[in-house]
Amino acid sequence: MQFPKAPITFAQQVDLLEDRGLVINDKESAAFYLSHINYYRLGTYWWSFIEDHQNHTFKSATTFEQVLNLYSFDRELRLLLLDAIERIEVSLRTQWAYHLAKKHGSHAHLNPTAFTSKFNHNDFVSNICAEIQRTSDTNIKKQNHKYNEDTPAIWIIAEVMSFGWLSRSYDAIGRRALKNDIADSYKVKETILSSFLHHITTVRNICAHHSRLYNRDFTFTMKLPTNGDSVLLNSFSDTAKQLYNTLVMCAYFMDLISPNHHWKQKLASLIEVYNIDVTEMGFPENWKTLPIWNSIK
Repeated sequence: MQFPKAPITFAQQVDLLEDRGLVINDKESAAFYLSHINYYRLGTYWWSFIEDHQNHTFKSATTFEQVLNLYSFDRELRLLLLDAIERIEVSLRTQWAYHLAKKHGSHAHLNPTAFTSKFNHNDFVSNICAEIQRTSDTNIKKQNHKYNEDTPAIWIIAEVMSFGWLSRSYDAIGRRALKNDIADSYKVKETILSSFLHHITTVRNICAHHSRLYNRDFTFTMKLPTNGDSVLLNSFSDTAKQLYNTLVMCAYFMDLISPNHHWKQKLASLIEVYNIDVTEMGFPENWKTLPIWNSIK
């Protein structure tokens, strides 16, 4: 089957949307936005406003501005989530390097016995070496040339290895007690931390590639804790595949590693400013009354 659609101009894209029932109050402005936001990309947001998916017709009185509002909200949500992930990631890199070095020495990452036999240690080290060669950080380059070692110390390479390899190498630590030592820093079990790391790697990639978070179902869902901090346990939603539980975990980690943060307040403000229906992201109706959020003023 050959693809049947011919390319059309930005003005024709506006006309097509109008023909499908989208209210466009300023056609010139709409064409401008479509010239800078791909029709297909924006289409993932107006999908929420479609009434007849077979004929691609919109719900009555849906406006182009509503679609653009949702797009803008999602963009700011990705940036806010990346802010939390960055701080969580920096903390995890620190804990990973500290505990492995404490147990296996300054170059623990080069010791295959520090990890399970199923872990592809050769690929892991090769990736680290490639990152060291690629880095533009002059201090790391100096360290790499100063000592007669395959790589700099673990607390240095922890800063250049990818988040994906951080997740995999944590999961592959050979001693469960050592994994729990790291997880204890966040008051969760190592199985919960492993699952969260796997999930948040996916979320980070979605954010980094500017993909849609709103109304997204995740194929890989986190394993949620069943014991521990009551604030965390009593704040989850039953909608496991949507974004809400990810935000709960990020808020929990932020409370632990950055006690004076304003991340939760910024999230609540973002939702309010854009007047977003958060149930589409798995938020329960009473989400602001749940323990993890009730400190929001």
